[in-house]
Amino acid sequence: MPKMKEQIKTYFNRYVEFDDAEIDAIYEKLEEKTFKKKTFLLEENTICRHNYFILKGVVRLFYIDAKGHEKITQFAIDNWWITHMESFINQIPSSQYLQAVEDTTVLCLSKHNLELLYKEHPKLERMFRLVTENMLIANLRKSDIYLQMKSKERYTFFVEKLPDFAQRVPQYMIASYLEITPEYLSELRRQRN
Repeated sequence: MPKMKEQIKTYFNRYVEFDDAEIDAIYEKLEEKTFKKKTFLLEENTICRHNYFILKGVVRLFYIDAKGHEKITQFAIDNWWITHMESFINQIPSSQYLQAVEDTTVLCLSKHNLELLYKEHPKLERMFRLVTENMLIANLRKSDIYLQMKSKERYTFFVEKLPDFAQRVPQYMIASYLEITPEYLSELRRQRN
């Protein structure tokens, strides 16, 4: 079994047990793509046609506020899914951007193929429900953290709970994600070292 197919099988089987024949059938509906650092997978006002499984790399989801500042709402790293959910599900123009933070290889799953796979392999729908539940919990946790923690505590939590991101994502992007200034983030990093 090729490495990428083995990677997706390992990921899927964390949620629901799939045999090799099922993985083969699902894998046939996935398209591998590589994006260079800073390349957009999705731009604002375009329809999100794919859900992306990251084989290797980092992707960010962000929007630009009324003052022209980037506001990062989500990061995804190896073995994570990322999409603009509302645009993908409803096939409406996106209000956000998806961009590769580093050279990134993904498996693309189109909305059409996802619907076909749900009919052919009902277990896949259960798997994606569990993934989506985990994403919702993570988003709620992030909201709770923002409401309850001061900037310094948010940074400490981020570095300790998501060390892979802290090492691979540029500091100014982490600052945007944590809703603090890059200057204050630099000060917090100095205090930790």
